[in-house]
Amino acid sequence: MAKVKYYYDPEKLAFHKIKTKKGKKIGVVVLFLVAAGLFGFLCFVALLNTPFFETPKDRLQAREIEYMKIQYELLNRKTALIEEALSSVEDRDNNVYRTYFNSTPIPEEQRKAGFGGVNRYKGLEGYNNSQLVTGTTKRLDVLAKELVIQSKSLDEIAKLAKDKEKLLEAIPAIQPVKNEDLKMMASGFGYRTDPFTKVRKFHAGMDFSSRTGTLVYATGDGVVEKADNTASGYGNHIVIRHGYGYQTLYGHLSKYKVRAGQKVKRGDVIGYVGSTGRSEAPHLHYEVHRNGEVVNPLNFYYGNISAKEYILISKLANQENQSLD
Repeated sequence: MAKVKYYYDPEKLAFHKIKTKKGKKIGVVVLFLVAAGLFGFLCFVALLNTPFFETPKDRLQAREIEYMKIQYELLNRKTALIEEALSSVEDRDNNVYRTYFNSTPIPEEQRKAGFGGVNRYKGLEGYNNSQLVTGTTKRLDVLAKELVIQSKSLDEIAKLAKDKEKLLEAIPAIQPVKNEDLKMMASGFGYRTDPFTKVRKFHAGMDFSSRTGTLVYATGDGVVEKADNTASGYGNHIVIRHGYGYQTLYGHLSKYKVRAGQKVKRGDVIGYVGSTGRSEAPHLHYEVHRNGEVVNPLNFYYGNISAKEYILISKLANQENQSLD
């Protein structure tokens, strides 16, 4: 029960009861209710932002986020397995397939290169799990790029496989002079004594000593690029372009049997041994070039000699004697 309040009237020397207006009472009640409601709302909002109070929606979102994390972890594990399998394919591609087909391996930095320029993952930043999402996305992007590179590489290998027969026919795989026609293996590939200056210098081919007129054979299929005496020191010489990066040179010939632009097969007679140009005695100077660099012809005589003959020629060719040109 509400307390009754009085006020003192000095004129009448008496106490009178204070009567509260009905509208004022209602206003007080309404103000109290509004204040109470506002206070309750603020308390409710505060509780929502504390870890001690979760709504059904919060619990659902939390479960979804946890499920997402699990899915990303599983995706990363699967990605690791794919990366491992792809790495194995890349290794075979570089060290088996491309070696077999004499093709240049794809550099590791090209396979693993990232993406330069604008930050393509900016839209994934600023979230609680940005590191997980961004890391996985980058990993998948790099993997996708590696797969594209490997796919193109396998397409190239498939083409090389189709051309393998032509490649094998093009590689200079026999001696340019038959063993029965040889007097001796005069000089091999490497540093030798120059017959004219007596100075030790690099000998870029092999010298096959034989009588003038001995048949000289094309060591692989190809097209005659030159058959003239324009190159200094080689005298009458022939250059055959075999394709696939291979080229052979036959120097100091007495005469030719082919002309520039003519197609030849391995084993075709292309000229005859002589002593033209810078030569001390009748012999054939023979060079093999691969991708623009001179290489040791001794590594290519697997097409028409036995292992025993190869060992003998190898011993003779590796002696540091005097060359004939």
